[in-house]
Amino acid sequence: MAKLYFKFGAMGSSKSAQALITKFNYEELGMSVWLIKPSIDDRDGADIIKSRIGLSASAQVITPEQSIIEEYKKAGKYDVIISDEAQFFTPEQIDDLRNLVDDEDIPVLCFGLRTDFQTHFFPGSKRLMELADSMTEIKTVCACGKKATVNARIDENGNIVYRGNQVMLGGNDSYVAMCHKCWKEGRKIQRSK
Repeated sequence: MAKLYFKFGAMGSSKSAQALITKFNYEELGMSVWLIKPSIDDRDGADIIKSRIGLSASAQVITPEQSIIEEYKKAGKYDVIISDEAQFFTPEQIDDLRNLVDDEDIPVLCFGLRTDFQTHFFPGSKRLMELADSMTEIKTVCACGKKATVNARIDENGNIVYRGNQVMLGGNDSYVAMCHKCWKEGRKIQRSK
């Protein structure tokens, strides 16, 4: 029986690497994988999923206006769907993924962030939390050694940013995974300056 999986973690927790390794594992068994990503994530190229450790693969790009069900029908039959950066899909697109699990009996594995730099859900992640059959946290650590749960946005001087648009693409130059306590302490320190 197919399931909808949400595998989430803070920045730098190896989500993209795990998505690509999962793709490899399915393909090694002779199964076909439909690898997809939202169009907003164009950091490494419009149709490229790339991990920090150097793994990469081409993926079909899905725009916010597109129906994932319709794109799946055009793409052909696959044994599994794997999505990276799933937090950037619309709630309606997450519903499409859920429907593909139910109607096509195809497993769908979504990798992405749960929350933004202000600790608020992304709309796609919120919908995944509501609909997923299985949710797994991919863990990483804060500089203090505790489990990191916050995607702290940093400016060019290394200061934590607490205001701004929900979406700002970036990697290690723009985000640091932190525990909630360090993130909160950073705010206190910055306010006292």
